[in-house]
Amino acid sequence: MATPREKDAAEYVEKHKIIELMDNMTSMLLFYRPENPREFLIEQLEQLKTSRESGVRGPNLFDNSNLDAVFGILDPANQKYITFEQYKQALTMLGIKDINECPDGVNEDRISHETFKTEAMEGLQRTSATYAQL
Repeated sequence: MATPREKDAAEYVEKHKIIELMDNMTSMLLFYRPENPREFLIEQLEQLKTSRESGVRGPNLFDNSNLDAVFGILDPANQKYITFEQYKQALTMLGIKDINECPDGVNEDRISHETFKTEAMEGLQRTSATYAQL
């Protein structure tokens, strides 16, 4: 059984998304491998703060070209759409947890390239927002 101190610590970690923050920062370090990791982390934290305060896009590992590549893998016949199941699997693979279950095209089971990219970027932004939402 957890002590009150352990419970408080766990609540603090969850409230402030400490695990998510550390995962995000570690991923960024390993992906970019900067010469000066401390300076890089400070810059990333400053960008995250700016993102929180102004609503601009925060630090993220994926950009439009990455999402185009993912979509291209899912649409090898170049039909310009993927199924809803492919959409969900791709967003899950990108680390997005709160997936929009009703994106444009869901009723036809045809999720367009643009819808996929929009939903992915919004989901990645929410996922990378490792600060507590106020």
